[in-house]
Amino acid sequence: MRAYVAVTDGDWYRYLARRGAAEVNFWLPSGGRRFCAVEPGSPFLFKSHYRDGNRIVGGGFLSGSVSLPMSQAWEFFGPDNGCSSLAEMRTRIGKYDRNRTNEADPEIGCVMLRDVHFFPNGEQPEAPPDWSPSIVQGKGYDFASASGSYVEQVFAALLASYRENPLDDGGPGVVTGEVFGRPALRAVRVGQTAFKALVQEAYGRRCAVTGDRIVPVLQAAHIRPVTREGVNQVDNGLLLRSDVHTLFDRGYLGVHPTERVLMVSPRLREEYGNGEEFYARARAREAVASPARRADRPNAEFLQWHADAVFLAS
Repeated sequence: MRAYVAVTDGDWYRYLARRGAAEVNFWLPSGGRRFCAVEPGSPFLFKSHYRDGNRIVGGGFLSGSVSLPMSQAWEFFGPDNGCSSLAEMRTRIGKYDRNRTNEADPEIGCVMLRDVHFFPNGEQPEAPPDWSPSIVQGKGYDFASASGSYVEQVFAALLASYRENPLDDGGPGVVTGEVFGRPALRAVRVGQTAFKALVQEAYGRRCAVTGDRIVPVLQAAHIRPVTREGVNQVDNGLLLRSDVHTLFDRGYLGVHPTERVLMVSPRLREEYGNGEEFYARARAREAVASPARRADRPNAEFLQWHADAVFLAS
C-alpha cells in the first residue's frame, strides 16, 4: 500500500482546519496533468513548509484528480479550496505561477480529498525521517519501507483522532472494514463534490444520453441515490443534461442494465404528450455513452436497482 505526503501552503491548511472542512480541493497551480503518484482511495497527508515547522499537519483519502477551469473548481468546492473567495484563489495561483495571472480562467489541477482531518497544534508529528529539503511538491511512500512504516503510523494516529473527535457528518468516524487495501479495479467511494467532478471528467463533459456539451446544464446523477443506500462512486453515476436528469430521477427514463440502451416509460407520452426526442432514441436502440475506464462504467447492479425501483415500466 502506498501513501502520499504533500507539501502544503500554511494559509491553505490553517484556513481549512479552522473551517473543519472534511472534503477539500488540494489544488495545483498548473492544470492538464493527472495526479498519479498514488491510487484513488489511498492515504494523502499534508506536510508544512520548514518555516512552518516541517510537520505533518493532517490528511485524508484521495478521491481522485481532474483538471478544471479555476471558476469551475470554485463552483464545485467554494471555500473548501482553502480560500475565502474566488479573487483570493486567483491571487494564490498567481503567487505560485505568475504566468497564469493573465489568463481569464486558468486551468488548474484538482487533487480531491475526502474525510480530511487536521492534527491539533502541538500534536503534529514530525516529517518522515528521510524527508529532504529539496522536495518541492511531495513524495510517495510504500508502507513496506522503513519511512513508509512511519507514515503508516502517522496516518493510523490520524484515523484514531477521527474516532475520538468524529466530524459532524459522521464521515471519518464511521470508517469500517479494510482501510489500506483494495483491488485495483474496484470503484472507490469519493466525496460528494468530487463525485460531481469525476463523473463530469469520466463522460468527457458530454451528456451520456444526448451528447450535449453545454457544461453549465450538465449534472452528475446518482443511479441509486445516496438517500436510498446509494454511494458516491463514479460507477453509480451518469452525466446528464439537467432535464434528462430530472426525468431519470422520476422514472420516465432509464438505462437497460445489460444492453446499455435508453429505456423510455410510456407514461412520459401519456402524462405529458411529449418526449419524442427520447422515444426516437429508444426506437433506434441508441447506446447510452459509457466512460472509457472500465471501473467508471455504470454498475449493472445499480442500473438493475433503478430499473426495478424507479423506472415507470407501465
